[in-house]
Amino acid sequence: MNVSGWVWAATLVALTAVLLVDLLIIGRRPHEPSVRESSIWVGFYVGLALLFGVGLWLAVGPSVAGQFYTGWLTEYSLSVDNLFVFVIIMGRFAVPRQYQQKVLLIGILLALVMRGGFIAAGAALLAQFTWVFYIFGAFLIYTAINLARQGEPDEDEFSENVLIRWSRKALPLSRDFDGAKLTTHEKGRRLFTPMLIVMIAIGTTDLIFALDSIPAIFGITQEPYLVFTANVFALMGLRQLYFLLGGLLDRLIYLSYGLSVVLGFIGVKLVLEALADNNLPFINNGEHVAWAPHIPIWLSLAVILGTLGIATAASLVKSSRDRRRELAAARH
Repeated sequence: MNVSGWVWAATLVALTAVLLVDLLIIGRRPHEPSVRESSIWVGFYVGLALLFGVGLWLAVGPSVAGQFYTGWLTEYSLSVDNLFVFVIIMGRFAVPRQYQQKVLLIGILLALVMRGGFIAAGAALLAQFTWVFYIFGAFLIYTAINLARQGEPDEDEFSENVLIRWSRKALPLSRDFDGAKLTTHEKGRRLFTPMLIVMIAIGTTDLIFALDSIPAIFGITQEPYLVFTANVFALMGLRQLYFLLGGLLDRLIYLSYGLSVVLGFIGVKLVLEALADNNLPFINNGEHVAWAPHIPIWLSLAVILGTLGIATAASLVKSSRDRRRELAAARH
């Protein structure tokens, strides 16, 4: 796929314009969006991603469109998992609901910047060293195993990282929020508000999730344009999705296991591709491994869709059964 400079420029301008509109809406009226408002925005962003894939299909072909859809679905699923941690952070720091939109938007912008940097670095590495696939694959398999063991995090398991602990000790902090401001005045002194600590927590969380998501999508496509656009579309609407899902996030108890299967599958796929293009002298005498199969994009899409669908359905069935049992126990 040969993407010209003007296509890159047009894409960046269009996506930036959409994000700026969203930013202006938040800046003009901080509020907790209703279910209807959130549904409209989520539907709008999902529709944009689907239309973008159709455009790729018509302009370049079904193979490229399939890579975009598979990468977008994977990144979107990982972003939903990211929301679990956002919920914990908002609860831990008692962020007022009407200001959570701004926190989420800044978190998404930070994620875009971090992922953009990782995409550029990953593309440069892969262009020069195909053996990086081994590292990416091993990292994803390791992440998948850890995710399956730990499950979804809860507030009791959340621990503040070194940067947050240092910020609490070193910075002059006020006890209360002052709207969505990062600083405030108390008794003639300028202090940082707890909102700054929340931003630090969100930013470091974004960094950790970027380390997982970028190797995952490079396991689906090595085209930087597709990697970038899939990530941007996956992050768009995440803020509204946070409010739309609400309590439903607590019911997706098996999502982490589904994601662990997806990450493990992509990790194995990366290792197989590395073996097929092997040039490391200590593996198969530096020769390509002929038996390493190529996993087609349609199979990857089917595995990801099927796994996430099963995990979501099983989660909803399990949570529904648990709720009925709780209600029956309460009656007795």
